[in-house]
Amino acid sequence: MRQRHGEAVDVYSAGTRPGGMLNAASVASLEEVGASVTGEHPKPIDPALLDTVDRVIILGEEAHIDHPGNAQIDRWITDEPSTRGVEGHERMALIRDDITSRVDALATDLSQEA
Repeated sequence: MRQRHGEAVDVYSAGTRPGGMLNAASVASLEEVGASVTGEHPKPIDPALLDTVDRVIILGEEAHIDHPGNAQIDRWITDEPSTRGVEGHERMALIRDDITSRVDALATDLSQEA
Protein backbone atom coordinates (compact mmCIF):
# COMPACT_ATOMS: atom_id res chain seq x y z
CA MET A 1 0.00 0.00 0.00
CA ARG A 2 2.79 2.43 0.86
CA GLN A 3 4.62 1.75 -2.39
CA ARG A 4 1.57 2.11 -4.64
CA HIS A 5 -0.49 4.73 -2.81
CA GLY A 6 2.06 6.67 -0.76
CA GLU A 7 0.86 8.81 2.09
CA ALA A 8 -2.82 8.55 1.13
CA VAL A 9 -3.30 5.78 3.70
CA ASP A 10 -1.68 5.18 7.06
CA VAL A 11 -0.41 1.61 6.96
CA TYR A 12 0.50 -0.63 9.88
CA SER A 13 1.62 -4.22 9.69
CA ALA A 14 1.51 -6.78 12.49
CA GLY A 15 0.81 -10.43 13.05
CA THR A 16 -1.18 -12.64 15.35
CA ARG A 17 1.85 -14.94 15.73
CA PRO A 18 4.85 -12.95 14.47
CA GLY A 19 8.01 -14.90 13.75
CA GLY A 20 11.55 -13.89 14.56
CA MET A 21 12.38 -12.39 11.16
CA LEU A 22 10.77 -11.34 7.89
CA ASN A 23 10.28 -14.08 5.32
CA ALA A 24 13.26 -13.75 2.94
CA ALA A 25 11.29 -14.94 -0.10
CA SER A 26 8.55 -12.39 0.60
CA VAL A 27 11.10 -9.60 1.00
CA ALA A 28 12.81 -10.54 -2.29
CA SER A 29 9.48 -10.64 -4.10
CA LEU A 30 8.53 -7.19 -2.81
CA GLU A 31 11.93 -5.71 -3.64
CA GLU A 32 11.57 -7.07 -7.17
CA VAL A 33 8.72 -4.59 -7.76
CA GLY A 34 10.37 -1.73 -5.88
CA ALA A 35 8.53 -2.10 -2.56
CA SER A 36 10.74 -1.56 0.46
CA VAL A 37 10.42 -3.23 3.83
CA THR A 38 13.19 -1.11 5.32
CA GLY A 39 12.61 -0.67 9.03
CA GLU A 40 9.97 -3.39 9.17
CA HIS A 41 10.20 -6.35 11.51
CA PRO A 42 7.78 -8.97 12.80
CA LYS A 43 5.65 -7.53 15.58
CA PRO A 44 2.45 -8.43 17.38
CA ILE A 45 -0.81 -6.57 16.93
CA ASP A 46 -1.10 -3.58 19.25
CA PRO A 47 -4.61 -3.66 20.80
CA ALA A 48 -4.45 0.11 21.44
CA LEU A 49 -3.80 0.72 17.74
CA LEU A 50 -6.84 -1.38 16.83
CA ASP A 51 -8.96 1.18 18.68
CA THR A 52 -7.73 3.93 16.33
CA VAL A 53 -7.92 2.40 12.84
CA ASP A 54 -10.85 2.24 10.43
CA ARG A 55 -9.98 -0.99 8.64
CA VAL A 56 -8.10 -4.16 9.48
CA ILE A 57 -7.05 -6.60 6.79
CA ILE A 58 -6.48 -10.19 7.87
CA LEU A 59 -4.50 -12.29 5.41
CA GLY A 60 -5.52 -15.93 5.24
CA GLU A 61 -7.95 -18.18 7.01
CA GLU A 62 -5.92 -19.03 10.11
CA ALA A 63 -5.39 -15.64 11.78
CA HIS A 64 -8.02 -14.33 14.19
CA ILE A 65 -8.19 -11.08 16.14
CA ASP A 66 -9.83 -11.21 19.54
CA HIS A 67 -10.17 -7.44 19.93
CA PRO A 68 -10.83 -5.73 16.59
CA GLY A 69 -11.73 -2.38 18.19
CA ASN A 70 -14.21 -0.44 16.08
CA ALA A 71 -12.49 -1.28 12.81
CA GLN A 72 -14.13 -2.91 9.83
CA ILE A 73 -12.52 -6.33 9.39
CA ASP A 74 -11.77 -7.62 5.90
CA ARG A 75 -10.34 -11.10 5.43
CA TRP A 76 -8.38 -11.70 2.26
CA ILE A 77 -8.09 -15.35 1.30
CA THR A 78 -5.21 -15.11 -1.11
CA ASP A 79 -4.38 -17.51 -3.89
CA GLU A 80 -2.11 -20.33 -2.70
CA PRO A 81 -0.16 -21.51 -5.75
CA SER A 82 1.48 -24.38 -3.85
CA THR A 83 -1.85 -26.22 -3.98
CA ARG A 84 -1.23 -26.40 -7.75
CA GLY A 85 2.41 -27.40 -7.39
CA VAL A 86 3.79 -23.88 -7.92
CA GLU A 87 6.68 -23.15 -5.56
CA GLY A 88 9.62 -20.80 -5.05
CA HIS A 89 9.91 -17.46 -6.80
CA GLU A 90 6.88 -18.05 -9.02
CA ARG A 91 4.71 -18.83 -5.97
CA MET A 92 5.78 -15.65 -4.20
CA ALA A 93 5.18 -13.51 -7.29
CA LEU A 94 1.66 -14.88 -7.71
CA ILE A 95 0.81 -14.24 -4.06
CA ARG A 96 2.33 -10.74 -4.25
CA ASP A 97 0.35 -9.92 -7.38
CA ASP A 98 -2.90 -11.20 -5.83
CA ILE A 99 -2.36 -9.00 -2.79
CA THR A 100 -1.41 -6.05 -5.03
CA SER A 101 -4.74 -6.19 -6.86
CA ARG A 102 -6.56 -6.30 -3.51
CA VAL A 103 -4.50 -3.34 -2.21
CA ASP A 104 -5.43 -1.29 -5.28
CA ALA A 105 -9.13 -2.09 -4.82
CA LEU A 106 -8.90 -1.21 -1.12
CA ALA A 107 -7.22 2.12 -1.91
CA THR A 108 -10.03 2.94 -4.34
CA ASP A 109 -12.62 1.98 -1.75
CA LEU A 110 -10.95 4.08 0.95
CA SER A 111 -10.68 7.12 -1.31
CA GLN A 112 -14.42 6.94 -1.99
CA GLU A 113 -15.16 6.78 1.75
CA ALA A 114 -13.09 9.90 2.48
